[in-house]
Amino acid sequence: MLETKTLGTALPEITTETLPGPKAQAIIDRRADAVPTAIRCGYPVVIERGEGAMIEDVDGNKFLDWIGGVGVLNIGFSQPEVVEAVKEQAEKYFHGMFNVVTHEGYVTLAEKLASIAPVKGDHKKVFFANSGAEADENAVKIAKAYTKRQNIIVFSGAFHGRTLLTMSMTSKKAYAKDMGPFPYGVFRAQFPYFYRNPEGMPQEKAVDYYIDSIKAVFEQCAAADTIAAMVVEPLQGEGGFIPAPIEWVQAVRKICDENGILLIADEVQSGFCRTGRMFASEYWKEAGVQPDIIATAKSIAAGVPLSAIIARDEIMEAPAPGTIGGTYCGNPLACAASLKTIEIMERDHLADRSLDIGEIVSTRYYEWMKKYPVVGDIRGLGGMIGIEFVKDKETKEPAPELTSAIINECAGHGLLIEGAGTYGNVVRFLAPLVITDEQLEAGLNIFEAAIEKCMNA
Repeated sequence: MLETKTLGTALPEITTETLPGPKAQAIIDRRADAVPTAIRCGYPVVIERGEGAMIEDVDGNKFLDWIGGVGVLNIGFSQPEVVEAVKEQAEKYFHGMFNVVTHEGYVTLAEKLASIAPVKGDHKKVFFANSGAEADENAVKIAKAYTKRQNIIVFSGAFHGRTLLTMSMTSKKAYAKDMGPFPYGVFRAQFPYFYRNPEGMPQEKAVDYYIDSIKAVFEQCAAADTIAAMVVEPLQGEGGFIPAPIEWVQAVRKICDENGILLIADEVQSGFCRTGRMFASEYWKEAGVQPDIIATAKSIAAGVPLSAIIARDEIMEAPAPGTIGGTYCGNPLACAASLKTIEIMERDHLADRSLDIGEIVSTRYYEWMKKYPVVGDIRGLGGMIGIEFVKDKETKEPAPELTSAIINECAGHGLLIEGAGTYGNVVRFLAPLVITDEQLEAGLNIFEAAIEKCMNA
């Protein structure tokens, strides 16, 4: 008898004549009738179950998932040990609001994150929220409470969430259409997007150019002594998978130190082994600089809603009683999931696996850059890789239509990939780090075939 692969080790396979298949189409039709279309979805998939890096839909089609819930599933779908940890906690209690009763899972997880997070300070404290946007918003609240200042600086290309404050912090205003007015005190400087430096700028002048944009905020918008924090993604997600250059981060840290400004690392998407470190800001620490606050979420609990804000004692003790916290923050089920998730990440060396995956993907991408005139740039850290498509390598004109066509073509062959970037011309790699080498190769083959087909269409 032939051995049957489990879903977790399976390869992409489309068995229906159409996508979506008939069962999926019926549910998608119901979705359209019951759910606002503003919650967009362009994929022909209705999930029945997930395992590892694979999805099986309600019609039996198998998809390889390189989106991972947009960075939520670094340890994959339905990791059995996490399932058991949540079940064990659920048998005791689902909920215990931390403002009312102390539960040990919250405390243990806070202790763990304090011990591994690369923020400044000898002793750290941690509290929990439910989403990345909540983590970013709370990080700003804490920074304002500590500095007694009202303003913040964010950057071009940034995405920080969809609450009123984080929409204001987010660069791309398509996410904020018809949602204003927005809070005052959010000012924007230029993020170092080296691939799209001003034409003719020498590379050695680039860092100074982007630092000067911060100084321009001080001069034109808000004086340095009114700025509570600068909020930086170590590797921009929605902005196009652009890593913050270390020499720029060092210069930003120096400006913050000289002016009493806190540096917040938004690690919502880059945390938990995605970049080849537990936190991407570990690269900062290795270069001699650290953030004052880390806001993180996504893969923290393998898909159970949870986020964390981490900083040294003196910062965390600044907010007045009652100004932080919330009903579901640090939910016991989420804390149980997170503790087991971090245990698995450390035990199974998933940060190292991320580096291996990143090397395999980047090597193949660079081959494509030589072969295909539409591949303009490749960048990232570890297993967080972006590939940018252009109409012409000389002009660097973005190719969003081509990118969209490639995404759709891949989905039709069982590979789920997602776009990003200010111009909608970047494909981001966020596959679960438990992906097998065979699955990785299969996905790369589907992706390359899609590039060839769509480029010549």
